[in-house]
Amino acid sequence: MHLECFFFRSFALGNHRPSPRSPTHSGGSRHSLLFLTLSFSILSRHLGPCVKMAPSDPRGRALARQQACARTCSDAGGWGGDAQTLSRPRYRGSPALRPRLAVAATPGDGGGTAQGTRSLAPPLLCLLCPPLPCLHLQRPGDGAGPRLGPNCFILKINYCFFCFQLRAQNQVLKKGVVDEQANSAALKEQLKMKDQSLRKLQQEMDSLTFRNLQLAKRVELLQDELSLSEPRGKKNKKSGESSSQLSQEQKSVFDEDLQKKIEENERLHIQFFEADEQHKHVEAELRSRLATLEMEAAQHQAVVDGLTRKYMETIEKLQNDKAKLEVKSQTLEKEAKECRLRTEECQLQLKNLHEDLSGRLEESLSIISEKVPFNDTKYSQYNALNVPLHNRRHQLKMRDIAGQALAFVQDLVTALLNFHTYTEQRIQIFPIDSAIDTISPLNQKFSQYLHENASYVRPLEEGMLHLFESITEDTVTVLETTVKLKTFSEHLTSYVCFLRKILPYQLKSLEEECESSLCTSALRARNLELSQDMRKLTAVFEKLQTYISLLALPSTEPDGLLLTNYSSVLTNVGAALHGFHDVMKDISKHYNQKATIEHELPTATQKLITTNDCILASVVALTNGAGKIASFFSNNVDYFIASLSYGPKAASGFISPLSAECMLQYKKKAAAYMKALRKPLLESVPYEEALANRRVLLSSTESREGLAQQVQQSLEKISKLEQEKEHWMLEAQLAKIKLEKENQRIADKLKSTSSGQGVGPAQENPTGVNAGGQEEASATAVMEPVHSTSLIGILTRTSDNEVPDVESREDLIKSHYMARIVELTSQLQLADSKSVHFYAECRALSKRLALAEKSKEALTEEMKVAGQNISRLQDELTTTKRSYEDQLSMMSDHLCSMNETLSKQREEIDTLKMSSKVGRGRRRSL
Repeated sequence: MHLECFFFRSFALGNHRPSPRSPTHSGGSRHSLLFLTLSFSILSRHLGPCVKMAPSDPRGRALARQQACARTCSDAGGWGGDAQTLSRPRYRGSPALRPRLAVAATPGDGGGTAQGTRSLAPPLLCLLCPPLPCLHLQRPGDGAGPRLGPNCFILKINYCFFCFQLRAQNQVLKKGVVDEQANSAALKEQLKMKDQSLRKLQQEMDSLTFRNLQLAKRVELLQDELSLSEPRGKKNKKSGESSSQLSQEQKSVFDEDLQKKIEENERLHIQFFEADEQHKHVEAELRSRLATLEMEAAQHQAVVDGLTRKYMETIEKLQNDKAKLEVKSQTLEKEAKECRLRTEECQLQLKNLHEDLSGRLEESLSIISEKVPFNDTKYSQYNALNVPLHNRRHQLKMRDIAGQALAFVQDLVTALLNFHTYTEQRIQIFPIDSAIDTISPLNQKFSQYLHENASYVRPLEEGMLHLFESITEDTVTVLETTVKLKTFSEHLTSYVCFLRKILPYQLKSLEEECESSLCTSALRARNLELSQDMRKLTAVFEKLQTYISLLALPSTEPDGLLLTNYSSVLTNVGAALHGFHDVMKDISKHYNQKATIEHELPTATQKLITTNDCILASVVALTNGAGKIASFFSNNVDYFIASLSYGPKAASGFISPLSAECMLQYKKKAAAYMKALRKPLLESVPYEEALANRRVLLSSTESREGLAQQVQQSLEKISKLEQEKEHWMLEAQLAKIKLEKENQRIADKLKSTSSGQGVGPAQENPTGVNAGGQEEASATAVMEPVHSTSLIGILTRTSDNEVPDVESREDLIKSHYMARIVELTSQLQLADSKSVHFYAECRALSKRLALAEKSKEALTEEMKVAGQNISRLQDELTTTKRSYEDQLSMMSDHLCSMNETLSKQREEIDTLKMSSKVGRGRRRSL
């Protein structure tokens, strides 16, 4: 939509000469108004100036104009069909001027002067104002036209007020018009200059063309004269010398003239070529500039479009944010209201509680003053005998902490033992191997002291173990009751004395290594660093021994240190443990470097390398153990500080050890007394477990009936098996008797057949005779092939040259049949057990199915009830939603009506203000 803005200053109201029947206008008044004309290219053919607002024709044709205007408005679908409706104008002239409305001044005829003007300002009402009844203005002398009534006056006031409103909004449009006018003027100046230069070049080109034509004609004329003079010269060759000289002079003159003309022509050609080239260059520059400007314009347009989209998106986003913030503000207001209500409720509750507690306090004070004969908390030495509350969780945690500390101390003790032991081995082999040569007396003494390290290190583990065993669930673990901590402190003191004793020898041993010929500068530097580390290690252990001895004071000397100082003591213990970890890390680092350098020495033996690796492993174990202990203590130091003593919190010191011991005895007696009073409750099954057992009983495969049936079947099987066992035992005894009889018969038969043999050999080897007879009988029996078939298997044996072994064959057959019997029995038992199991499972599944059917029916009923509830709630929701929507629509309608009422009231107020202003202006002008 194309928007164009024009500013007009019209003196229409001042130039109108009202008729005598219009007393509301004075002939001498002039009003200067500023009008803003807005023209839309799409609406330009529907809107236009209304001729009814112009002054009436002096010839008295007002009625004809009114009728024509009414017909025009009715045909164009205008704003009414009566005679006072504004008409759509019929534009004439060029189409380019149709969208615009301009101020046209027509010379007045009749009562006006020739230079007078008639303003067309009223047509602005057709564009800017709402549909209004047409104002009929006439000049004096017209006989047609009604008078201006009060409605026309109000409409004029509205029109003026609307124009004044537009004046406040025309600043931005005025600035845009001024900028565009300046740009158009600059472009017109540039275009004018380019046209002037182009016309100048065209004139030069025309003059050069004309001059070239003249020169060409002159050359042709000279050539013609030359061609005519040549044959004439040949004819008159015999004439005198005077004529030849004359022709020669003329020829030289012509040649000079021709040479000048040629040079001038050449110069003109050069100028023409240069001008042409310059023109082409300028044209190319202008074309490139035009393309660049078009490209820039397209880019600017794209940027403008992008910014427009971006701003529209930003506006939408801001609107959404505004809506969200409004919702959030409403929510916060609701929350604030709720908080205020809660605050009031809390204040009421606080007031009630205060009154209740005040009453209880008064009641308690009266009871104490009347019923309590003495104050049992007056003397602190008696308060120490009070048994504190039993905190089982505290005791379990303390025991857990002591167990962790015991594990860490055990690891640390193992690492210290390895470190001292492997250090002793290293002294024996470096720098002098004791197997080859005698080591120095210093190292001998140092090795002797290191050999005693177990007597100082092992007690640390024993002391921590005794401390752990002293912490049980029935005791109260505080500093006053941990008597075993003193023992651990004494063992640590003895170990610190051991470290102090071996420190000078260790430093001297390192110095001796540095003085050795095998020691390099790098190895000497590492030895010096290790010396510093060993001093730091001894100092750290001295700090730990000092702080732990302070922690052990409350169990022996409670007045040695105030209770408030033990928090800093525990903090310093944690710092000392972290320092121990740092020192061990330095020792590990430096000893690793030292071992690496020593392994590179040419005199390094495998024994030295192995010992260094063992020492390095023990140092790494010490480092890890120190880190674990430091982190463990840092994590539990707050808990240690919170559980220093069991006495009153306001006390500044500890309770004496005797009182603590008596308290523990009283605690044991109280526990025994409570145990004697406590009656054991009858064992019962919890409700949840009983429900679970009921479900198991209903659905278990081992129900009473099934088990009874299984037991009956098992008893029947056992009786049958016992009967079969007795039967087969009898069969076996009969078979054994038959076998003995058969053996006796065979023996008698053999005796009768061997009567010719001597008695001595028969007596000496009777078993051999029996065996021989059996072999012969078996040989006679097995000479023929044997083929035996049964349900169990097939046994076939053919005769051969070897002597058959009857016993082995019988054993083989027996073992085969026994294996088959065992296999079949196991298969039968397996099938029987499977059938019983399947039967029980089927019964259980049938019971479960019945229970599932019952539960399914119950769930179906519940689902029906839930569906009914859901449908009821949905109906309630739809009803509530519909009622809310109706209320919202009613509220929105009410708001719209209120807005319309407010807008009408504002318009009436503005109209009254403008009418009052116009009345004041008229009175002033009068």
